[in-house]
Amino acid sequence: MEANARASVPTSDAPPLRPDRASPYAWKALAGSALGYAMDGFDLLILGFMLPAISVALSLSPGQSGALVTWTLIGAVAGGILFGALSDRYGRVRVLTWTIVLFAVFTGLCAFAQGFWDLLAYRTIAGIGLGGEFGIGMALAAEAWPASKRARVSSYVALGWQSGVLLASLLTPLLLPHIGWRGMFLLGVVPALVAWFVRNRLHEPEVFVRHAEAQDKAPHKNKPSAFKLLVADGRTTRTSLGIVILCSVQNFGYYGIMIWLPTYLSKALGFSLTKSAMWTSVTIVGMMVGVYVFGQLADRIGRKPSFLIFQAGAVAMVIAYAQMSDPVTMLWAGAVMGLFVNGMIGGYGALISEAYPTAARATAQNVLFNIGRGVGGFGPIVVGALAAAYSFQVAIALLASIYVLDMIATIFLIPERKGVELE
Repeated sequence: MEANARASVPTSDAPPLRPDRASPYAWKALAGSALGYAMDGFDLLILGFMLPAISVALSLSPGQSGALVTWTLIGAVAGGILFGALSDRYGRVRVLTWTIVLFAVFTGLCAFAQGFWDLLAYRTIAGIGLGGEFGIGMALAAEAWPASKRARVSSYVALGWQSGVLLASLLTPLLLPHIGWRGMFLLGVVPALVAWFVRNRLHEPEVFVRHAEAQDKAPHKNKPSAFKLLVADGRTTRTSLGIVILCSVQNFGYYGIMIWLPTYLSKALGFSLTKSAMWTSVTIVGMMVGVYVFGQLADRIGRKPSFLIFQAGAVAMVIAYAQMSDPVTMLWAGAVMGLFVNGMIGGYGALISEAYPTAARATAQNVLFNIGRGVGGFGPIVVGALAAAYSFQVAIALLASIYVLDMIATIFLIPERKGVELE
């Protein structure tokens, strides 16, 4: 069945790539991947904005409200591990379509939740659908684009997330008072439908088709598990550990800051939902600039130097931001902080794609990044606990220390593979 499914995939409209130019198929693959990731970002940020309204309507405790975010991310970890492996076996496009259907159905069901436990179940299963988006989309785009542009196309996919987050930050304050949190969940299904439409017009990338054909001809004993390939030898194991650390810091810092930022701006500085959304939106625009710049820089000077520059900038800006209280200063400083804190997301797709073979590429993307996302799921809990015990400024300042760990991991564990052809 597996071989027949692959044989039915048309490849005639995807001519061989020139070394420095992307094909029309590559642009379609980018669009499908970025749209799926936009769905991911849109969903998680509207949840952050809607938590107060959901808590009131369903009489949730603060712990239960935080659990909705945490379990969505835990579901994403499970989904990432499951769908990444399935993608390496059955194909990028097919499995991405499965993730879309799962997400859309259970996000829609969230609109009809009657209490904490059913909403928690819907959010967790929707998270499982979300889990496949990042890794499989990154693998699809990386396999479709030439090596000289791999980092920047990875950043373009990552910009899909930021576009979804920005759209959520702009629409939620306008629509939430009118359609309520149940209506917002129904609205969250729309990006999924758009992504499903685009992906139905994609076929598998040629590098995956060639690999699948070679595997079908190989003896069964020569087909190693995708999971084993993540720790195939000492060098690969060190690389996997380094990437897990980078992804954990990335997600912990991002969720720790962005989930609590609207709440902090509202409670501590007295901003309304609309003003909090404006500040968040400016920070997100800074993040988008950072993601774009990272991709351009990494294709020019390499992956490791780019990560180190952004990690050092994150340390400096997180510490500086925690000391601020003036609204105007926080506006522009939030954008600069966002540039460094989240710009690095533009590099993970290329970094992971180049470190692992086609047989494990989507598995590596989803397993390693989603382990980081699972660790990052505790960011809101830790930041909330520190903010309650001390202050929000203290909680955010302590986050700066994790970027120092990030720099150490980059220097000693991460290889430089700029421009290599995918295996």
